[in-house]
Amino acid sequence: MKKLNVIMIVFLLSLGVYSARAQNIFSVDAEYKATIKVYVTNSEYNADLIVYKVDASYKAEGNEGKWYFTDADYKADKKIFFVDASYKADLVIFYADASYKAKWLNKSKVSLLN
Repeated sequence: MKKLNVIMIVFLLSLGVYSARAQNIFSVDAEYKATIKVYVTNSEYNADLIVYKVDASYKAEGNEGKWYFTDADYKADKKIFFVDASYKADLVIFYADASYKAKWLNKSKVSLLN
């Protein structure tokens, strides 16, 4: 019985670590509701992060720029608001067309999505 309890605890802790590392994003409609303000640039070299939108939550693993946009704010790890100018943003992103291109270009901002 003791061994089963230890296994359950390890499983639950590992599940918590996995879900905490996911990048489930919800786009809010007002700046005050957001944890991060994001600007989308048309130039990859101006971005802090290259983002690839994935089609399932389980594919948004780690803090590598693979984002899954949820349909409800309570499912999200981060709530973002899209701003209209880069100087208003906490994070500047560029949307990639392939998952292998997702990566951080400005490592000093990684903590925004931890």
